[in-house]
Amino acid sequence: MKAVILAAGQSKRFWPLNRQHKGLFKILGRPLIFYTIENLKKSGIREIIIVQGPKRDIEQNLKTCPVPNSFWCGVKYLIQDKPLGTGDALKRAKNFVKEKFLVLNGDDFYSERGIKKCLKKKFCILLKTVQNPQNFGQVLVQKDKVKKLVEKPKKEVSKLVNTGLYLLDKSIFDFKIKKSKRGEYELTDFLKELIKRKKLDFKIAKDWIPISYPWDLFNLNEFLLSKIKRKILGRIEKSTTLKGKIVIDKGTVIKSGTYIEGPVYIGKNCQIGPNCFIRKFTSIGDNCHIGQAVEIKNSIIGDNSKISHLSYLGDSIIGQNCNLGAGTISANLRLDEKSVKVNLRGKLIDTGRKKLGCVLGNDVKTGVDVSLMPGVLVGPDSQIWPGSVVFENIE
Repeated sequence: MKAVILAAGQSKRFWPLNRQHKGLFKILGRPLIFYTIENLKKSGIREIIIVQGPKRDIEQNLKTCPVPNSFWCGVKYLIQDKPLGTGDALKRAKNFVKEKFLVLNGDDFYSERGIKKCLKKKFCILLKTVQNPQNFGQVLVQKDKVKKLVEKPKKEVSKLVNTGLYLLDKSIFDFKIKKSKRGEYELTDFLKELIKRKKLDFKIAKDWIPISYPWDLFNLNEFLLSKIKRKILGRIEKSTTLKGKIVIDKGTVIKSGTYIEGPVYIGKNCQIGPNCFIRKFTSIGDNCHIGQAVEIKNSIIGDNSKISHLSYLGDSIIGQNCNLGAGTISANLRLDEKSVKVNLRGKLIDTGRKKLGCVLGNDVKTGVDVSLMPGVLVGPDSQIWPGSVVFENIE
């Protein structure tokens, strides 16, 4: 059995964190796509084909992932030169699969349990019941078969949605599909041919976590942190408090007066404190410096980032190589306490989150005493002047 991971998309909805494919965004020290590969291997899949874009960034970056080289045995990389859709991306693997094979997205989280459910069938799609089906392709079922796929209908037809994981076999390549209205070949058109023949079974997922927008990372971060076990490999100075499930990797120093309330992950070679407060569901990457009297709550901090003294980050995502000046504050709650809406490339999107701070791309710098309002997105390489109050996105 082989698996084909589709990871050639441009990750446009993931701005400002999309300098690389979003499957490469690191969380708890490893890229998103790592968790997919890991759970495929746990499910008995030994040969994995990754279809990537022309930048080949998936292949280049996974070579530096902190796991034994043997983990990548059986992983093959193919290239989709032009963005012609998921159906075209899958066709790239046509000559590398035999009979049955799995297909799944490279930027969503699929549990081992969900993968194994589908392996018991001949043709299968993994579905999940969600409360916001308007954001996904919706699926109608009848008894044990899929009756219809509807791509993001204006009016809700089902709370069962398509997770993007399928068990197929090579016969689907005999189906002739045409370009869709948006000029792409859609993988779901292969599935519609199976539905016509009443061949497509389904299974229901429990732990599927889709990653479409940056703020979707909070769901995965919380899920992964809830699974960690306490492991303290760094140096802990006197007069510190470590409460709950906490991972502190090698080379990290936790200075006096710091209070950490787990679950929390802190990577390698970091310096935390003195007198910091790191609150639950925070993930801090490698080589980070968190200065004196900084408070961080429910946030994700990328590698090599520095947060200077007297700063506060709540419900925020900070990219790699960022440098936040002293007194940088991320507000995370609207005055009317309604869910935070984000302006993404001219489209106003309701995040569904009552609390959401800022999202900073890689290499962002802020001066001292900068305030970032709820839902602000800041593009890579941006510089924010001292004393600024930022209400709108910075491209």
